[in-house]
Amino acid sequence: MSHPQKDRPWLFRTYAGHSTAAASNALYRGNLAKGQTGLSVAFDLPTQTGYDSDHTLAEGEVGKVGVPVCHLGDMRALFDNIPLEQMNTSMTINATAPWLLSLYIAAAQEQGADISALQGTVQNDIIKEYLSRGTYICPPEPSLRMITDVAAYTRQHLPKWNPMNVCSYHLQEAGATPEEELAFALATATAVLDDLKGKVPAQHFPAMVGRISFFVNAGIRFVTELCKMRAFVELWDEICRDRYGVTDPKFRRFRYGVQVNSLGLTEQQPENNVYRILIEMLAVTLSKNARARAVQLPAWNEALGLPRPWDQQWSLRMQQILAYETDLLEYDDLFDGNPAIDRKVAALKDGARAELKQIDGMGGAVNAIAYMKGRLVESNAARISNIEAGETTVVGVNKWQSGEPSPLTAGDDAIMVADKDAETDQRKRLADWKSNRDASAVKDALAALRATALDGTNIMTPSIACAKAGVTTGEWADVIRAVFGQYRAPTGVSAHPSNRTEGLDDLREQVDLVSTKLGRRLKFLVGKPGLDGHSNGAEQIAARARDCGMDIAYEGIRLTPDELVDAALNDDAHIIG
Repeated sequence: MSHPQKDRPWLFRTYAGHSTAAASNALYRGNLAKGQTGLSVAFDLPTQTGYDSDHTLAEGEVGKVGVPVCHLGDMRALFDNIPLEQMNTSMTINATAPWLLSLYIAAAQEQGADISALQGTVQNDIIKEYLSRGTYICPPEPSLRMITDVAAYTRQHLPKWNPMNVCSYHLQEAGATPEEELAFALATATAVLDDLKGKVPAQHFPAMVGRISFFVNAGIRFVTELCKMRAFVELWDEICRDRYGVTDPKFRRFRYGVQVNSLGLTEQQPENNVYRILIEMLAVTLSKNARARAVQLPAWNEALGLPRPWDQQWSLRMQQILAYETDLLEYDDLFDGNPAIDRKVAALKDGARAELKQIDGMGGAVNAIAYMKGRLVESNAARISNIEAGETTVVGVNKWQSGEPSPLTAGDDAIMVADKDAETDQRKRLADWKSNRDASAVKDALAALRATALDGTNIMTPSIACAKAGVTTGEWADVIRAVFGQYRAPTGVSAHPSNRTEGLDDLREQVDLVSTKLGRRLKFLVGKPGLDGHSNGAEQIAARARDCGMDIAYEGIRLTPDELVDAALNDDAHIIG
């Protein structure tokens, strides 16, 4: 019996990294042996924000949400016995993307790889860091320069590499509606391409447009999400053709990877997450004309803690069964000509165009950061209100909460526990690295990096030299901070109450009574210490306290304890939370 010709499956990835480079390497090799076809590297927060593992701000954070990479030795260990010339590697890294790519190139060259053959992606999307994820370092203008420096360098030396993954994933996690996710991501892409135009020869610019890729989110409303992906395809084609004059259709393709929605994974009845993950995957695989190029699925128990290798395997098997056991890849697009789909796609495109017009009127994405951040905070507040009011059903959370105890979560080993000695081990190896390198070579490499940062030439060449000289992540980032300065992004929390004060009358009355007794408005200081930039919770607490009638003070993420104490004293706060 003959079988119909099948399309090639998407790349199967698992977003992974923890504890140390050696431990993560073992995890990667195990996943590849199970049939994973690409790597997706998660870095820890100090690496993402440009600090070495021995920095005061790194304490307690080393190896917790990803792998620590402080120098070439760590990168070498991370990919030990993994031939990089044959691998497709995605690195979720933004503010320090030029540096991590430099380490990757240096490690590949040590393996004897032809770097022009390297395939993969650096996320390298700093605008969404200001809006949602929070691992930025520098102000927008120099950050945009470094993004396009990476793009210009890869055009010349790594032609198969995607220099930027415009990331709408975290926008949805921060509350974006489908229209906002479409518009904010596309506005980011045009901001980058507008800047890149002056850095590559005109005849090569269309091909560079073709190297821009996207990383999206797929939520539980999977029909809407499927339509969103079709809208992305059509809007991107339109922008590439009309704004940039790209005539070759292959350079106008909307190429994207996806991780399905982690925001919707619940701690309550976590076994239900298996079905959520599967349904969300359908949104980015069913429609051939809008199918993802790479898919990474979270594990069912990520709301509880670090998934075990078995949990990650379960998610990988979902992809493999859909791709290899079903007949999905034997058919043309299943939704072309469907009137319901066409209507929804058209409505999403209209909404996205309206947002894009607003952003363009402000001078583009960089100038519209505060506007976009405010929209996300308000949209997230509306999302949460709908869940609290029961208008949005979340099974096991606000409906059908009772159920049988799950055998999957029983026992002490139900989730993986991070190695408690990993941070100490990482710091010791970092100290050994610093003591055994050529100090004068490090000094010279950092001086060349500083000169390049100041004179405006491409940051990649001296960064690669720094990697080979033994410079560390913190040392590289310290130069960048010193030259470009540090940045504090807008919080998106307005001082004015929203229109969601229904049901708060009793609370507002109590706040008024307390304020009268105090002789001034009750002052609430919201603090967000540590390196974690996920600020959604802090923003919503601040917004709800404001709507309850309190005077709020919220300066954003990554404040040290000393800074919070100073702010409390300066603001004469009554409450710190």
